[in-house]
Amino acid sequence: MEATHNFLDVSQEDYNHAYFMKQALLMGEKALQANETPVGCVLVYNGQIVGSGMNDTNKSMNGTRHAEFIAIQQMLQSHPRSHLHSTDLYVTVEPCVMCASALRQYQIRAVYFGCGNERFGGTGSVLSLHSDHAIDSPYPVYGGLFRKEAIMLLRRFYIQENEKAPKPRPKKNRELNTSFEGDTEGFDYM
Repeated sequence: MEATHNFLDVSQEDYNHAYFMKQALLMGEKALQANETPVGCVLVYNGQIVGSGMNDTNKSMNGTRHAEFIAIQQMLQSHPRSHLHSTDLYVTVEPCVMCASALRQYQIRAVYFGCGNERFGGTGSVLSLHSDHAIDSPYPVYGGLFRKEAIMLLRRFYIQENEKAPKPRPKKNRELNTSFEGDTEGFDYM
């Protein structure tokens, strides 16, 4: 007998991961609309979103205003810091070295991300701050959730003109690459 796909076989946990990552992607979309690097995230505690953030580095002119820091700041307004030990982070792009280190110090429970960050990744692409030998407890990382959607957000951003760049590059003749052909691992998003 031939096996058929039954949508009832999708676990509640898989459904929850998909739901929360889609919420992070919506935050990334908001960042894109605000001309920020389109990284979005949500923090989930006891099955509820308790913090959300998107990059705010261009508007604030502050390089530390990453989505993860904004979400943590929002969460800490209504929850004690100790709740981060039981909180999961869903983020569109692998946390950078700065954010990965902060997440370790906050002792986040787990991180789920869309696409890797081959230039600044702190959870495996460049450094493995989530699991190296350090004082703070390691946290597990799960990558690749809605990876293509996360990459497309970044591609849509990087094809735009960025007047705030130190050395703006003309991009008028660039076309949005929507192909993932030959993409095996592909942490690249340019």
